[in-house]
Amino acid sequence: MSTASPLRHIWIFVLLAVATAAGVAALPALPQDPAYHQFADARTVLGVPNGWNVLSNAPFLVVGLLGLATCHRRSGHPARVAWVIAFTGIGLVSLGSAWYHRSPSAAALVWDRLPMTIGFMGLLVAVLEPSIGGRASRLLLAPAVAVGLGSVAFWHWTGDLRPYVWVQFTPLLMIVAVLALGPRRPGAVSLLGALLFYGAAKGLEAGDAAIHAASGGLIAGHAVKHLFAALACLLLVRVFRDATAG
Repeated sequence: MSTASPLRHIWIFVLLAVATAAGVAALPALPQDPAYHQFADARTVLGVPNGWNVLSNAPFLVVGLLGLATCHRRSGHPARVAWVIAFTGIGLVSLGSAWYHRSPSAAALVWDRLPMTIGFMGLLVAVLEPSIGGRASRLLLAPAVAVGLGSVAFWHWTGDLRPYVWVQFTPLLMIVAVLALGPRRPGAVSLLGALLFYGAAKGLEAGDAAIHAASGGLIAGHAVKHLFAALACLLLVRVFRDATAG
């Protein structure tokens, strides 16, 4: 990769980040909808309240540990630390989300969202590394994670979700830009698959009650959403393996 190419990509990502931040900032304050905590399936399973929504988080722990084990075996990659943070966040999602879903509330939701932002920002820097270079990605990692954690703190203290919305969706836009900007890269197919599974997970989340009704109360969309999101994360392990192959 030439010297000009990383600089060009850096400017593209900076402009994308600034443009999306400006767009979100132009919105009115976004309070958390109180109905967010009302899930369709509240059954107790194996003595666990809201059991399926709690227990369906277990795959995140499995995927997080698998990702960390893969990082341990392949220690020479320049984005390894970013991948470690991404997989750590994924593993912690299993705990934070389970805690939240056991007794949903705004206070408990903080512990669901904190590890999600760690995972999102670690993944963002890991995916950007081949485009912006190792030095830039190392400099970006700590501020990116701090911004992610800060977005949750800002929401918790002010009730305004706008920074959190930016942190959740701007990395996805940047990953799409990475796939569109240059020649095909190792792991590109798996990365695209992860995006598609995550998109499906968000659709299942929106259809929580509808799926519960359509299945006659057998299952609801939110628990299935966790499984699809975990599959997206599993594909990220493949992305890292492909990036470090050979």
